[in-house]
Amino acid sequence: MVAARASRTRSRAACWSAYIALLPMVLTVLGAYVGTMLWTARVSVSSARIFPTGDFVGIGQYERLFRNARWLLSLENLAVYGVLFIAGSLVLGFLLAVFIDQKVMGEGTLRTVFLYPYAMSFVATGLVWQWILNPELGIQRVARQLGFEDFTFGWIVDQDKALYTIVLATVWQASGLVMALLLSGLRGIDDELWKAARIDGIPVWRVYINIVLPLLWPALSTALILLFALVVKLFDAVVAMTQGGPGTATEVPAKFIMDYLFGRANIGLASAASIVLLTTVVAIVAPLYYARARAVQRGLK
Repeated sequence: MVAARASRTRSRAACWSAYIALLPMVLTVLGAYVGTMLWTARVSVSSARIFPTGDFVGIGQYERLFRNARWLLSLENLAVYGVLFIAGSLVLGFLLAVFIDQKVMGEGTLRTVFLYPYAMSFVATGLVWQWILNPELGIQRVARQLGFEDFTFGWIVDQDKALYTIVLATVWQASGLVMALLLSGLRGIDDELWKAARIDGIPVWRVYINIVLPLLWPALSTALILLFALVVKLFDAVVAMTQGGPGTATEVPAKFIMDYLFGRANIGLASAASIVLLTTVVAIVAPLYYARARAVQRGLK
C-alpha cells in the first residue's frame, strides 16, 4: 500500500513537472500566435493604414480586398501554382522513393543528395534557378555557345510562363521531402505482400496503384499537409526569382500582404488578406489532418 502510494505520488510529481516544463511554450503559443491572430483579425475590421486604429468598419476591408485586381490575380496564380507544385512534388517524390526502395547501390548517398535541396533556403534556391533560367546567363546562353544559335529558353522573362519556372524550382526543392516521407512508408510494407503479388502474377504497377498507395495514405496525407503549407507560404522563391514579375505575372498572396503591409502602409488591407489566407489554410488542412488521424486510428485497431 505504502509503495503504491509512493509510486502514484512520484507519477503525479513527474506529470506536474512535465506540465511546468511545457508552460513557457504554451504561453508563447498563446501570446505569439493566438494573440497576434486575434490582433490581426481586429485590425482587419478597422480603417487602419499606417498605424492601428480603434474604429470599426465591419467587412469594409474585405470588400476592398476582393475588388482589388492584384489580389484576385495573386489567388489565381497561387491556385495554379499549388496544383502543379503539389502534383509535381508528389509524383517525383514517389518515383524517387520507389527507386531508392529497390535497395540500389549507394542508397545512403542518394537519399542525402535528393533530400539536400530541402535543407536549402528558398532564397538560395530562387537565386540559383534565376541564374540558370536567365537568358543572358543560363541554359539559353550555354546552348548558343555550343552552337545552337536559334535555341531560346526565356521562360523567366515571359509573362505567360514565368510562374512555371517557380513551379520547377520549388518542385526540385520539395520532392526530396516527399521522397523521405514515402520511403519510410514503403519500408513499413510487409515483404510478404510483394511475394504474394509475384505468385499471383499481378503487374508491379498495379500493386503500387491498388495496394501500396492506399497503404501509404498516412505518409501521403502528411506530405500533402506540408506541401500545402509551403504553397501558402510561397514568398521567398518568388522574390528571389522574379520579384513578382514580369509585371504581376507571378504575384502571390504572401507578397501582396508584405507589399501592402510595408510598401504601401495599409495594414488594414494587409490584415484582411492575412485572415482570408488563414481561413483558407484551416478549411483545407483541417479535413486532411482529420482524415490522417482517422487513418492512423484504423491502422492501430
